Amino acid sequence: MKRSLPALLLVAAAIAGCAGSKNKPTQSQSEPVTDNPQVLLLGEVHDNPDGHKLRYQQLFRRVEAGWRPAIAMEQFDRENQELLSKAQKDCRDAQCVILVMAGPRWDWDQYRPIIDLALRYELPLIAANLSRKDASLVVRDGVASSFDEKTVAQYRLKEPLPADILKGQEKEIVAGHCNMLPDMMVPGMVNAQVARDIWMAKLLRAQQPRDVVLIAGNGHVRKDYGVPRWLNAVEPKLTVRSVGYVESAAAPGLYDASYTVPKKPRPDPCASLKPKS
Repeated sequence: MKRSLPALLLVAAAIAGCAGSKNKPTQSQSEPVTDNPQVLLLGEVHDNPDGHKLRYQQLFRRVEAGWRPAIAMEQFDRENQELLSKAQKDCRDAQCVILVMAGPRWDWDQYRPIIDLALRYELPLIAANLSRKDASLVVRDGVASSFDEKTVAQYRLKEPLPADILKGQEKEIVAGHCNMLPDMMVPGMVNAQVARDIWMAKLLRAQQPRDVVLIAGNGHVRKDYGVPRWLNAVEPKLTVRSVGYVESAAAPGLYDASYTVPKKPRPDPCASLKPKS
């Protein structure tokens, strides 16, 4: 059956509209753009491009609507803040910042849009991670060794760390190492991860009165034992929103909101460590 030209154009437009919607978040995947918290924690599965894309789209809409937060990133070590600030001042695009700052641990193509966003809207970039060198010192000397006396007192780091935080971090770290991590190594690695979360919380607070976004792994932004716990440990209380970008449905309460993205195909990282039959 023949169709008129107008009818064909309508069909083509409908098809194009459907194709375009594939890359747009559905209503259930939309974050608010006007109700901005003082601290917005945005997680990630480090190697999942769909999660990175959705997170960027949501952050972009907030910024486009007028929000001007600082952007703290796990991808930059805190002792490199001076270099990062200089790169942001001198560079015209994300590639320049990446060339100045890039370390070997990250797939920088995933973070290029956020760095470009910071440059375009003059949003301060904050180096939020603990370097491997500093983490090694924490493994050896404990969490409190990474902080000055004021911070130690604020976060009560001379007292035993909360048992539920230690238990949650231990479970995550052991599972992340294929359940084959020697027992003697676990406490030190837990301490290093706790120190990272406290440093992130401390640096996020330091941005006030400016609002701030944290770009970090889902483990850092979860509410039960991640950065939110340490943000809430110190006065004054801040408004905090935690968002996870996950490959399988998150348990209730882990985040204020979570978005499930397609799982990225990847080889089993534990396959080479399993006993051969």
